Amino acid sequence: MNMFSKRHDPHAHDDPRYEVRKSDAEWREQLDATQYQVARQAATERPFSGKYWDHFEDGRYDCVGCGTPLFASRSKFDAGCGWPSYWQPLEADVIEEVRDTTHGMVRVEVRCRRCGTHLGHVFDDGPAPTGQRYCINSAAIDFKPEPT
Repeated sequence: MNMFSKRHDPHAHDDPRYEVRKSDAEWREQLDATQYQVARQAATERPFSGKYWDHFEDGRYDCVGCGTPLFASRSKFDAGCGWPSYWQPLEADVIEEVRDTTHGMVRVEVRCRRCGTHLGHVFDDGPAPTGQRYCINSAAIDFKPEPT
């Protein structure tokens, strides 16, 4: 059984507007196989399979591609969906939202604005105060604990 549902668009992340750009070989060298499939090929982890879906330590979650701080643990919540979920990013300008019409659905894909890493999707069924659920793949983020 395949671990991912995958949407491959070879040009989706090769866009000159991204500040961080690397060759495919450089991305493959930096990322492990799972991270590469998710971050660069827009794959999706199976629910309840990623390392952060039930992780609730204090700290922040950074982009696996470029290290940009994306989400704080204080905005993380258990959505019951099997993926890390947040009600808002750290800053509005660290992510971009892109219309995704794959798999017969209309969704909003979430990418890192700095490097184009595919993070996941955002939905309008989250908690207050935003009502948003940023449903993020564990393979697209790295956790940094809060300094003690």
